[in-house]
Amino acid sequence: MKLEKQTPKQSLSKAFLKQPVNRDEITLFKTSLQTLLGKINENESEEHHKNFVRDFLLDTFYKTEYEINTKGRQDLAIHVGKAASDRVGVILEAKKPTNKADMISAASPNKKALHELILYYFNERKEADNFELKYLVITDIYRWFIFDANFFDKQIYRNTQIKKLYQTYKADRKDNPFFYGELQKILVNFNEEIPCTYFDIRDYETALKNDDLKDDESLIELFKILSPNHLLKVPFADDSNRLDKNFYTELLHIIGLEEIKDKGKLKIDRKDLARRDAGSLIENAITIIETKDCLYKVKNLESYGTTRDEKLFSVALELCLTWINRVLFLKLLEAALIDYHQGNRDYRFLDINTIQDFDELFTLFHQVLAKLPEERRENIKAKYARVPYLNSSLFEISELEAETVTIESLKDTISLSLIPTTVLKDIKAKQNGLPTLAYLFKFLDAYDFASEGRKGIKENNRSLINASVLGKVFEKINGYKDGSIYTPGFITMYMCRQAIRLAVVQKFKDKYGIDIDTFEDLQIYVGKFYKTANILEFNALVNRLRLCDPAVGSGHFLVSSLNEIIAVKSELGILADENGKPFPKFEITVENDELIIFDTDRNQFKYQINDGKPNTKEAQRLQKTLFHEKQTIIENCLFGVDINPNSVKICRLRLWIELLKNAYYKDNAETRTEVRVSRDEKNALTDVRASAKNFTELETLPNIDINIKEGNSLVSRFALDEDLTQVLSQVEYSIEDYRNFVLQYKETRDREKKRDFETKIKQIKNDFKTQLFFFSPERRELADFENQLRASESKQFLFGETDEEKAKRFEKETKLKARIEQKKAAVKQIEENAIYKNAFEWRFEFPEVLDDDGNFLGFDIVIGNPPYIAIQKMLSEQKAFETQKYKTYSKSSDIYCLFYERGIQILKEKGLLTYITSN
Repeated sequence: MKLEKQTPKQSLSKAFLKQPVNRDEITLFKTSLQTLLGKINENESEEHHKNFVRDFLLDTFYKTEYEINTKGRQDLAIHVGKAASDRVGVILEAKKPTNKADMISAASPNKKALHELILYYFNERKEADNFELKYLVITDIYRWFIFDANFFDKQIYRNTQIKKLYQTYKADRKDNPFFYGELQKILVNFNEEIPCTYFDIRDYETALKNDDLKDDESLIELFKILSPNHLLKVPFADDSNRLDKNFYTELLHIIGLEEIKDKGKLKIDRKDLARRDAGSLIENAITIIETKDCLYKVKNLESYGTTRDEKLFSVALELCLTWINRVLFLKLLEAALIDYHQGNRDYRFLDINTIQDFDELFTLFHQVLAKLPEERRENIKAKYARVPYLNSSLFEISELEAETVTIESLKDTISLSLIPTTVLKDIKAKQNGLPTLAYLFKFLDAYDFASEGRKGIKENNRSLINASVLGKVFEKINGYKDGSIYTPGFITMYMCRQAIRLAVVQKFKDKYGIDIDTFEDLQIYVGKFYKTANILEFNALVNRLRLCDPAVGSGHFLVSSLNEIIAVKSELGILADENGKPFPKFEITVENDELIIFDTDRNQFKYQINDGKPNTKEAQRLQKTLFHEKQTIIENCLFGVDINPNSVKICRLRLWIELLKNAYYKDNAETRTEVRVSRDEKNALTDVRASAKNFTELETLPNIDINIKEGNSLVSRFALDEDLTQVLSQVEYSIEDYRNFVLQYKETRDREKKRDFETKIKQIKNDFKTQLFFFSPERRELADFENQLRASESKQFLFGETDEEKAKRFEKETKLKARIEQKKAAVKQIEENAIYKNAFEWRFEFPEVLDDDGNFLGFDIVIGNPPYIAIQKMLSEQKAFETQKYKTYSKSSDIYCLFYERGIQILKEKGLLTYITSN
């Protein structure tokens, strides 16, 4: 038998490996380890030494949450809870350093220590019926061997010979030496390599024996491998399924909201009248809206509620979410800039010293971030010299802001009381409140928005707030009305992985006619091709994937899909730069619903600027490639629709945040023509612009908002098979023109050009509607009746008209006039009926799923977690649903049935529907 040794770095999950460790944690670990090594006395017994191991683990990690003690003959057992009655999660066999006869080694693992461990494992499984074992450990204090219990289950516990030996041992009441001796004989012929994590503490002596803080970095992997997060598989802080409750609750307080329980569901609502705080963002906004009397200016005001108070609250909430979204995005941007520049605090711009009032925040939003540096006013150029231009519609004044109020209208002087559980403990001890903006910035500063994993050791104890944590906050706030449930990250990750890999396999089968069934088959096929042209061609083919979430919500499924497509390309070896050069020295995977990037030595990828240039050319190449790959995928592959305008905004924001993670500084010393191909074979766009020198200009964000649309996915005026042939003959632009305008809208960095493309796109869609109305069956019948009436009225009689003929003609024309009026009413019902107010026209809204003749092709994947609402509770929507002629519709059914039917309708042939269902 052999041991397959791995280092701690190789054994740790990549998601956990990238998590930083607090300085005080690593200091305690180092001190405790020094104490343990100082207590070693080779003349003392094993019993003596195992107590030191227990004390070391308790003092460093386990004291407050987990019981560690002996159990039966087990030297040490780490329980999964605080009590000895809790299940054992880790079995630890301790030997003294001088016991070489019983202690295993890589060269000689078939020793008593392993035999004992196997016996204790069988006892736990058989006697204690324990299925919660995570790891098994053998140590002589210096050397540590850590085995995954899953391997023991598959290769040891299920081994027929070993199982039979244990049964004999128990049935015949044999002693332990008998078991160990017979087991040794069996293991001699055990051919499976036993994987284990191995380390020798003496290899870390340099870091343990000096006070150089940089050397402490080498202890991180040791710290993590012995922590509960690894040994007991306890979720760590970055687990994408967790919500930072303190952050979430205090953010709601600053906005002016609270979480309440209503009929068993947690919902978010405005605070009760008695507890409302005039300093909260939402109360401040409501006051200004009422003062300016501008609520009536809001278009479609009825969609914000039924009563005036409901409308006022909903409008104010949408405004506040717009402002908070901008601030949180900027906090992530600020953290990224500081990190890129080696912690240089000169890149900090979002604090109360810089932004002292809401007027200045308005300036930052709309006169700094929405303007190219050379377009900014002279009085603000110097102040915000390091703040990049982003080209994002996030910082354009929204339609609702234009109709009501912008953020500079808010009162600066109102104080907001600190929530009792505030993270600002020091301020709370001195005063009860702060001006709203100061509260918001100090609250955000109390958390660490830095890119996770950039630093091995954090010098502060601030809780980490990253994109996945914010994602859950967004989802919770987004579902405020109906208490919708957050979709756990491991669910979205699994669904996206399964669906996308199957769809990619289908793409290759359809394109090349190859006989493959699995993603593994595809890897073998793609691996046969080595030319640059092949890599670019395969990459472009994956970019022709079309995925849609028709109830997109906060965009969780689209973010998971984005990460999965990147990982798929990496695993196929087709993730490459614009020249087709791949990245064989990097491993890009999805873990914990996050994209994880490590080099082949298990070092996390970092992009930083040193002395005015990237840390390495390869780092620049990978960062740039990831940014443009994400951009291409978001622009070409990912689509979403939601009836809630706040959902649409949050979804767009999350996709921008994903791009922000790979924002890079452009490496241009002179003006050049940059051709960035969408990697969709038909579309390429040349963008000529002057670029900054010395890596000072951050690449701008594309206009990705056009793929995420507001509308009712379940209601459409026009059928998917509606013929566009006659329509296209009557309109100014072709489908190809339509696609190109959409592409150019996404790519342009010029605001005026963007508006021009937006106008053209709206014109095309309006033309489609007009012509579809004109050629609709109802209008054709109307035209036929009108033609018949005109023909009857203008009919000439050579010898005059008899009374009988006149009576018949009168009767016919009367009937025709009645039919015409009925048809006009029917046409008006279709074209102007309020039930179609939020209708979403799948027929032509996404040109990416139309062929050149305008035929609807459909999506490769329809994915999501559609809402579950009884239709009988949706009185105002029932008429609209009835017009759609759903086969699954009945007033006693659930709306998710309609989403299933709609999802199938918009799928292309051989497409995949991947939904979460309540049944």
